Amino acid sequence: MSPHGGITRISPTGGPWPLHDAQASRAAEQAALALHAPHVLMERAGLAVARLALAWAPRARRVQVLAGPGNNGGDGLVAARHLHAAGVAVRVSLLGDPMRLPADAAQALSDAQQAGVAIDMGNLDMGNLDRSEADLFIDALLGIGAARAPQGAIAAAIAAMNEVQAPVLAVDLPSGLHPDTGALLGAAAVRADVTLALLTVKPGCCTGHGRDRSGEIWLDTLGVKADAPTAWLSGPPAPPLRRHAAHKGSFGDVAVVGGAAGMVGAAWLAASAALAAGAGRVYCSPLDPQAVLLDPARPELMGRTAWWQSPPALLAQTTVVCGCGGGEAARAALPPLLSHAARLVLDADALNALAADPALQPLLRARAARGLATLLTPHPLEAARLLQTGSAEVQRDRLAAARQLAADTGATVLLKGSGSVIAAAGRLPHFNPTGNAALATAGTGDVLAGWAAGLWAQQPKAEAADVAAAAAWQHGRAADLFARAGNTGPLRAADLVEALVRLPAA
Repeated sequence: MSPHGGITRISPTGGPWPLHDAQASRAAEQAALALHAPHVLMERAGLAVARLALAWAPRARRVQVLAGPGNNGGDGLVAARHLHAAGVAVRVSLLGDPMRLPADAAQALSDAQQAGVAIDMGNLDMGNLDRSEADLFIDALLGIGAARAPQGAIAAAIAAMNEVQAPVLAVDLPSGLHPDTGALLGAAAVRADVTLALLTVKPGCCTGHGRDRSGEIWLDTLGVKADAPTAWLSGPPAPPLRRHAAHKGSFGDVAVVGGAAGMVGAAWLAASAALAAGAGRVYCSPLDPQAVLLDPARPELMGRTAWWQSPPALLAQTTVVCGCGGGEAARAALPPLLSHAARLVLDADALNALAADPALQPLLRARAARGLATLLTPHPLEAARLLQTGSAEVQRDRLAAARQLAADTGATVLLKGSGSVIAAAGRLPHFNPTGNAALATAGTGDVLAGWAAGLWAQQPKAEAADVAAAAAWQHGRAADLFARAGNTGPLRAADLVEALVRLPAA
């Protein structure tokens, strides 16, 4: 048995990778089933699971398979049969009525029994699972058909699997995770160390709770080509081209408007990030009238008083960031920026001002009609304020929230969080595969806004969604390399800027 077969790792440094939601995945499956003899796809799926188990955990000699009552359980039964044939001591706990299994899963059960696989029927003794000496657990409980909170023995098995010490391999997606949204269907989802996606990669594995629950993601298409992805997982952006004959005017101007009293550092952080991203000239205009117009650590940055009151012609040739630490003062600066800025990144208090002042919202929507591009970079609470809902509702379906906000505003939306979502009208959404909790510290959002503006200034004709995807990927990649180097604490915002400068090519 080949250990890898047609299995590919979905790496953050590869891609971009197509994603298919549950509906698109079912359509691909049904089309494939119509072209193949019964049980062929399940046989391929189970063989793929066994191959990944052998390759990913080559020293595992005792494997426990938890199989559910549907075709996901059938995949687990096929995998158990192949592992048994490879000399692995495998045991299956079938949590479902064997008389009510779908046809393919029933065939898989019969084949496993005839092969001599040890199979426990009925309810699993959770105490035995906790004390199991298995070297690897395979989660084959629930697939993309699950739409409600797991109940009874399935819910108990999910909870128990999250307590075991051995690694867990999830079949298709972790049980208890919504395939499209990454939300939990119930109280918990399996926390897998590795997930083998079958046919397609599901968006839910890439955002919300999905990144914590899925672990490494691998894919086996089972020889099936799935058409029409419903989203993309971003890949690394192409390195910028800087010609020898270029000068600072070739790389555009960025102006940062933010930094109310006590928060001026946020504006300087964003400005520093824009400069580090490669903008030719960067201006910082603090909203605190008493602020010193100099950052001694970065004297290259140019301080300006009330820059937002500049002539419209100047605003119209500049990439502008507004909001970083701006407090209530950001509201007064927004009308001229919304009306004239060529490219506008709105973050933090600029977003809060938009949510609080209905008079600003028509100015934002009018930008798109006039061909002026806008990028919004909210975290879930800021998005919730703009959508007049709660942050829990935003997190329940991050993609839907980002899409709705893009539709309401005419802007591109980068909804921050685990698996940041980039949504824009007329484009398939992107999910960002990089980043970790090292970014959960003050100022890193300001750095992201400034970094995006710095990239955009160099590519003034680039679409905001492409800029957002590139900025989010690089921002998260810097944090991933920080963690890979053995750091366990937060990546401080000023240090993040320097990490971005040193970011190697993917």
